[in-house]
Amino acid sequence: MGKYLVRRLLWIVVVIFCVSVITFALSFLMPADPAKSIAGTHATPEVLARIRHDLGLDKPVYVQYVVYLWHLLHFNLGFSYVTQQPVFTSIMQRFPATVMVALFGIVFELLIGIPIGMISALKQYSFRDRAFTVFNLLGIAAPGFWLGLIMLYLLAFQLPNAGINIFPLGGYGGWTHPINGVLPGLTLGIGGAAWYSRMLRSSMLDILNADYVRAARAKGLPERIVVGRHIMRNAIGPIVTLLGMDVGWFLSGVLVIEVVFGIPGIGWQAWQAIQTSDIPMIMGTVQFSAILIVLSNLVVDVAYTWLDPRVKYS
Repeated sequence: MGKYLVRRLLWIVVVIFCVSVITFALSFLMPADPAKSIAGTHATPEVLARIRHDLGLDKPVYVQYVVYLWHLLHFNLGFSYVTQQPVFTSIMQRFPATVMVALFGIVFELLIGIPIGMISALKQYSFRDRAFTVFNLLGIAAPGFWLGLIMLYLLAFQLPNAGINIFPLGGYGGWTHPINGVLPGLTLGIGGAAWYSRMLRSSMLDILNADYVRAARAKGLPERIVVGRHIMRNAIGPIVTLLGMDVGWFLSGVLVIEVVFGIPGIGWQAWQAIQTSDIPMIMGTVQFSAILIVLSNLVVDVAYTWLDPRVKYS
């Protein structure tokens, strides 16, 4: 296990390096000029030249990348062109809002997806199985922004008209107002639950007729023990993989959901950075997201050894 972790950590360094190269190259393919974004479209050429010199944009591309990589090795993501604040500080200020939405999204997709997947597998080809199949197809096909707007209209606009004022129309009230994260989390959770239930149903169907499951039932064990200890324990692996990917994806900022619900998280900040050509903020957000994703995948791989003792890393 120790050697495996060392190799994975080395690969994480390689992945982060590749991400830095790609994001840095793409940032220079953007048609916008950061100097004009800062000074305005009517700025004189002298002012634009001075801004480019102050930001180091007049240096060769390879020199700019070496400077960026040197700062990255020292955990310095640079300074925002727009706010003049450290990129890392700005990301961490927005991170709690993204964490709240991510936690609600993960909770909802587990609470919805796992029971649906279990019922569909245990009651294969029944009416409930077919109804849940329709739900899964709709959940996968529905765009996140459309589903979010439907949630806002039905639960945050129509309910108050009926005298039930529970959900706000958007915004972030901090951890003291967690109700603000329910609708964004539910929007994420419905789409994720569709994938979870389909994956769990398929995994359970492969195990239902296994020899050790039939042996457990032949011993007279209660069905809840057979399902919980023998079936779910061996079918949960794909769910853990999806969960690890979702944790990294959600925590790195779900842009569309945050924009629809007015959540000032990392995704919203990235969208603003793209609009203003704030290259350090764009690259810093991408690097931060990449680190979260690779670390969450590493945690999933380690968790496999606990869930399934047959899995060994050499």
